Amino acid sequence: MPRLILTGNEAVARGALCAGVKVATGYPGTPSTGCLAHLLSLDLPGRHVEWSANEKVALEIAAGAAWAGQRALVTMKMTGVNVAYDALISFAYSGTNGGLVIYVADDPGVSAGMAEQDTRGFAEMSGLAVLEPATPADAYRLVREAFELSEAVGAPVFLRSTTAVALTHAPVSIDDTDKPSPDRPLVLEKDIARYTKAGSAICITQHQALLRRLDAAGRWIADRGLNVLRLSKTDTRVGLIVGGAVRACLDEALDAARIERDSVSVLELAASLPFPDELAVRLLAACDTVIVAEELEPYVERALYVLAQRTGWNGRIAGTLDGTFERTGEIGVPEIVRGLSSAVRSDSSGLAGRSPEVISPNGERPEAVLSSTGRPIPRPITVCAGCPHRGTYLAIERAIRDAGLSKDEVVVTGDIGCTILGMNPPFDLLWTEVSMGSSVSLAQGYAHAGVKTPVIATIGDSTFFHGGIPGLINAIQHRTPLTLVVMDNGWTSMTGMQVNPGTADAYQNEGRRVDLEAVLRGLGPDVLEIVDPYDLEATSAAVLRGLQRSVDRLKDSDSAAGVSVILAQRECAIQARRWGVAERRVVVNPEACILCRRCVQVTGCPALGLSFAETGDGSPGRQVIAVDPALCNGCGLCVSFCPPQALGWADTRGGDR
Repeated sequence: MPRLILTGNEAVARGALCAGVKVATGYPGTPSTGCLAHLLSLDLPGRHVEWSANEKVALEIAAGAAWAGQRALVTMKMTGVNVAYDALISFAYSGTNGGLVIYVADDPGVSAGMAEQDTRGFAEMSGLAVLEPATPADAYRLVREAFELSEAVGAPVFLRSTTAVALTHAPVSIDDTDKPSPDRPLVLEKDIARYTKAGSAICITQHQALLRRLDAAGRWIADRGLNVLRLSKTDTRVGLIVGGAVRACLDEALDAARIERDSVSVLELAASLPFPDELAVRLLAACDTVIVAEELEPYVERALYVLAQRTGWNGRIAGTLDGTFERTGEIGVPEIVRGLSSAVRSDSSGLAGRSPEVISPNGERPEAVLSSTGRPIPRPITVCAGCPHRGTYLAIERAIRDAGLSKDEVVVTGDIGCTILGMNPPFDLLWTEVSMGSSVSLAQGYAHAGVKTPVIATIGDSTFFHGGIPGLINAIQHRTPLTLVVMDNGWTSMTGMQVNPGTADAYQNEGRRVDLEAVLRGLGPDVLEIVDPYDLEATSAAVLRGLQRSVDRLKDSDSAAGVSVILAQRECAIQARRWGVAERRVVVNPEACILCRRCVQVTGCPALGLSFAETGDGSPGRQVIAVDPALCNGCGLCVSFCPPQALGWADTRGGDR
């Protein structure tokens, strides 16, 4: 049995292959991206793997394959479930034929941005089972169990990971022997009562079937022994319930607290929904205090409270609801130690006499053990050196200034992806970030609210394909006076350079490129201009024209001005460099540099720094601006902001352009 070092994402991918997955879809979103990316890196004849336009589309493709009797996997981050849920609830009601696994990576602690939400809430609303791996090896095992469970009960199954599991590397034993074939019998079933929602009787019947499938899932999980209860072998009446990534921290936490594993009762949940009533009843009977450690929302804890009430158990439940754990962030060793320390201080715990204080194996006191829970130091990030978005935002700034306005009075809505970095210094432009495509609709809301200055919406190409098109259609239909700037760098760059519908044909994995300019023209905005964001003058002039049209509309409600769309097209600088594409090299004329730092302050380019001018005797001279040739791709934007013209091209003299 081969043993590989895999991330949790890669382990899910490998486990799905071993389970015979036929169709795998998804939309990139950290921390889940690596799963589908790994599948796309493999040669998989007879299987279909794709980055879809958005999570809803991805789910619908996977569900269609599962309705046809095949095993299908769909991947997304937690906020992607928001997009997919419109379709998901219907699939939950109708059930599936082939196995359908919804792999979602949550992000406790918000290391990758967006809302810190708990996917189990969607599963609970949908009546679907949830399996939660603790390690990459666990992920490899549980994704195969998830396919089996899905087919056993005829329902989609959530596989909920977290950042700590999805991005962790660990050894995983891969079963490459007797791999199931992806060739499974096709199911073509025309059943209006099952596959539509056309009528109240159909919907109620489907809902009843859904509830029966959930009960069946609970029995299947119990029969498989996915959840494990280990009762204390001493008279200690303290219990722990841990699930997901928290399970991987338990032994280390017990060691840090100097508590023997056998001296506490532990219920380890690999399947948190449906709640394992039978195992929990046995745990309550053996304990006076039960500590529930789960990320993020107290779904298990609430279920335990209900069970305690129903059974008349009067002990103490410690968890999120009583403040033992936070409702935000990760739960690791320090947090579990804190919960154990709370139990230790209880006279009825049976541990108080043996462990009056919590001490780590290296002798540190609790405050030292818990110090790792501190928040990281904030550090604003900007776009990469040579990023075309830098030129676009500099052009928007210039256009606002040339229109006689200030950045604080012009609403500039932002969207998901690299483009959102326009909210940070040195630009400080963007006002909002909500969800994929929201910038276009939010801008309309501001405009209709009666804002007395122009409104600008910004969005990236991948995000526009994902969720921006409906908003633009709405704006065009209602002739809303706004300027939309679509920043097309050809890739889904923020999550690691995945393809999107507008990526060049050569990288489409046997697909074809969708022409973004043609899409925009086909939608019919009042004005469409195509610009190169490295051309600061032309781009700022285009934005200014859009602002002026909005101003005209504000002054005259009968004005024909409506939606102005500016398509700023230039490939991502990182990708361009990989292909060997670069502009002219920027150099510094040290004699001309007056160290005004305007180039750095205005552009914020990481390729710019400070150095010492050389002197004739070899000693360091005065400080001047320096250009890092390893980062600079010669976009030339800094040259536009150098008053003494000390910055110029490598093929000219004296820094002149």
